[in-house]
Amino acid sequence: MTINTPYKREKIHNRNVHCEGFLREDGLWDIEGHLKDTKTYSFKSDHRGNVKAGTAIHDMTIRLTLNDNLKILDVITIMDNYPYSICPEVIPNFKSLIGLTIGRGFRKNVYLKVGGTKGCTHLVELLFPIATTAFQTVYSYNSNKNKKIDTSKAPSLINSCYSWNENNEVIKQYFPNFYVKKNK
Repeated sequence: MTINTPYKREKIHNRNVHCEGFLREDGLWDIEGHLKDTKTYSFKSDHRGNVKAGTAIHDMTIRLTLNDNLKILDVITIMDNYPYSICPEVIPNFKSLIGLTIGRGFRKNVYLKVGGTKGCTHLVELLFPIATTAFQTVYSYNSNKNKKIDTSKAPSLINSCYSWNENNEVIKQYFPNFYVKKNK
């Protein structure tokens, strides 16, 4: 599907975000996200000199290693390209994410640990599609491979969107203990 473009236009910036989920041979999960920003024009940077069109301004990767409960066991952060020479100084701060669980409150906890001046805006933003990829990878794989999903615990995505609303048929079908009949 293509969005109708009523005006002639010129592309100036491209951001590419790519995420993948992997099942490791030890039963853990690696979820990797990569972010790359490029410009369609060349420019001069005080920190990088002449930057040619198509050269990465940001080229960054994060790998989260998780268990089946989406608890972060390890974090690897790589910055191949960045705008300022001091940017990589925040890389060690991302280890503070170890121990967090992807689910309710994840975004808030990420901001507490590596938000603002404790982190890198681009890496922090990348964590959120990584989190979605983790859920799609781990939960879907375990559901489709007939691994036992514990329906006695509230799913972490309950009330996170329309379909996962506690009043909707999805919850009634898959997590009946947490279904709440809507009052009319």
